[in-house]
Amino acid sequence: MKLDSPTLADVQQLIRTMYGWKDEKRGAEGTFLWFSEEVGELAAALREENLPELEKEFADVLAWLATLANIKGVDLGRAIQRKYGEGCPGCGRLVCQCGPEIKP
Repeated sequence: MKLDSPTLADVQQLIRTMYGWKDEKRGAEGTFLWFSEEVGELAAALREENLPELEKEFADVLAWLATLANIKGVDLGRAIQRKYGEGCPGCGRLVCQCGPEIKP
């Protein structure tokens, strides 16, 4: 399966196809630890500003997030649509008008 411009659904399916049996065996708790490690690696890459390394770490974080979503039965596309599909969850506008102290 070659992905030229994958959707979230494509990413979830790719990860499910490649690693689903391993992910189910590991479970959400073990997977969350791997996910957390990847977020730490992304934090380190952000400090260095090396684009190829940033791309790799962003991809890893997204893949582990997709893994967690797969394990828990969450469709990431639907989740994004439900939370952000009609605008900012705080103010309801497409371009957020909430103050910087507000986390939507």
